[in-house]
Amino acid sequence: MTQTQTPKVLYTGKTHTTGGRDGKSRSSDGRLDIQLSSPGTPGAGTNPEQLFAAGWSACFIGALGLASARMKVVLPADLSVDAEVDLVKSADAYFLQARLNVSLPGLDREVARALADAAHQTCPYSKLTRGNIDVAINVI
Repeated sequence: MTQTQTPKVLYTGKTHTTGGRDGKSRSSDGRLDIQLSSPGTPGAGTNPEQLFAAGWSACFIGALGLASARMKVVLPADLSVDAEVDLVKSADAYFLQARLNVSLPGLDREVARALADAAHQTCPYSKLTRGNIDVAINVI
């Protein structure tokens, strides 16, 4: 972005969370209203790692759409992204690491790789994680 460009906020997601990992989270518009539970516990809710994986994979598919339009490639209707977000503990520190497994059936492997690489450069979630956590983008 150049200095003369003014960023434009396109959307702001707002949530209110209580109780931490074993609490509840609700969006300001009520469309999201979920119970949370810690990973690996028998709780009925989801956890932040699953939510992050769902958001990232959905955003990444959008970035694949932009990349395919630029490259003039038709995406397969059955494309998918399986995101795996690990919560890791090392000594006294917690951190995340992730893998995105990108499936583009029917596309040439080199084209699929180029699309995945381009999407990883433009996806806002990928930008957020770049240089902050270990990420692998796998074309499967």
